[in-house]
Amino acid sequence: MKLLKKIIRKISDGIFSILIPSNFYFKQSGYCPCCEKDVSFKAKDSWLRDNFICSSCHSIPRERALMVTIEKYLPNWKELKIHESSPGDKGASIRLKNQCVNYLASQYYPDVKFGEIVGEFRNEDLENQTFDDEIFDLVVTQDVFEHIYEPAKAFKEIARTLKKGGCYIFTVPLVNKFNATEVWSHKDENGKPIFLYEPEYHLNPVDPNGSPVTMHWGYDIVDYIRNSCKMETTIEYIDNLNMGIRAEFIEVLVCRKN
Repeated sequence: MKLLKKIIRKISDGIFSILIPSNFYFKQSGYCPCCEKDVSFKAKDSWLRDNFICSSCHSIPRERALMVTIEKYLPNWKELKIHESSPGDKGASIRLKNQCVNYLASQYYPDVKFGEIVGEFRNEDLENQTFDDEIFDLVVTQDVFEHIYEPAKAFKEIARTLKKGGCYIFTVPLVNKFNATEVWSHKDENGKPIFLYEPEYHLNPVDPNGSPVTMHWGYDIVDYIRNSCKMETTIEYIDNLNMGIRAEFIEVLVCRKN
């Protein structure tokens, strides 16, 4: 039982690789919604979530699912005002940055004053943002909310910064699925994680120490968001091999501010 739990937890990181034949290989031709090209999607590892890669832009399934969902709910996204927190350097983040004139990206630098510009990013804490009320049409995050210590505050802050009718569209691994969401860690008075279970970290592009996992979310995240900020949430699950969208934990969540 302990071994099984360990396997499940490492799978949730997206960095665990179970024993597989050394010659594993999967290839699919199709169209990538991130780079808008006819491409090949290739995987040399059975964990497709992080390894089913576009031959052109190197996007992965959850990024492609996010882009398809944005275009479904906000087909005029290029004309809107968008805030993306903790963007990546490929895939959906690059398309949003390159094609939306009013795109703003933020990162979290705890040792810098919030609201200041660091390189090409604005420094923001999702739990305590410096933005004015109701200024964004769309807020985007990708695999961020499993690293937030006080997610209720962050959801409330995102709702505050959205215009009425605006959307928060994001990915987060729903590793607990139909089981209840679990708090995985708290932080001490120095901001260091106190893990309640086995310590988990994910890669962080701006911190070589990685990001501690704070939550194991389930589908009850929909109720959590409603109770936190009154936004209703839809969970989109896309399985489209021709767009390279096939893997575990690639749900996209859509919250709308009424």
